[in-house]
Amino acid sequence: MTKAWMLACVAALSLTACNDKNTAEPASEAAAEAAGDETLATGLGDNAKFAAAIKAAGLEPALAGPTPYTVLVPSDAAFDKLPAGAVDTLMMPEARKELTAVLTNHILPGTMLAADIGKAIDAGGGRTQIATLGGGTLTATRRGDRIVFADAAGATANAMGADAERSNGVIHQIDAVLMPTT
Repeated sequence: MTKAWMLACVAALSLTACNDKNTAEPASEAAAEAAGDETLATGLGDNAKFAAAIKAAGLEPALAGPTPYTVLVPSDAAFDKLPAGAVDTLMMPEARKELTAVLTNHILPGTMLAADIGKAIDAGGGRTQIATLGGGTLTATRRGDRIVFADAAGATANAMGADAERSNGVIHQIDAVLMPTT
């Protein structure tokens, strides 16, 4: 079974498993129209390290397709905060499985705007659990006006830029890399 097929299966399962705490919805027609032809794969902007990692992991076709996703994109500075050599090690062909796990921990099924995540946090009494495409769970809370995402180990990332809509989803810029459970 190819990795692309496996990714498609995980995406389909993730989309069907959404519940009221994870209100993933397809990208709106208005959002798709406003974004034009720019997809998640082509719309990563100044996030060169994340874009290179997406390409190295073979996830670019999934982020260029019609399936809507929400992508939490760590800034290049966030990748620089990782231990020395970590990015280089993850980018090696033999580490593709680990790289894919890290990246899919930043991809959420469906389109979730910051307001949607905020509503889920409010409805959850100050926190909400959000399923990732990689099979993990992130916890979203608020710190002042900012949405904060925490991985399973408790590491946090602040949303620094939100709601960059693309034809097939939305990008939220974050200030740290969230690691999957091992």
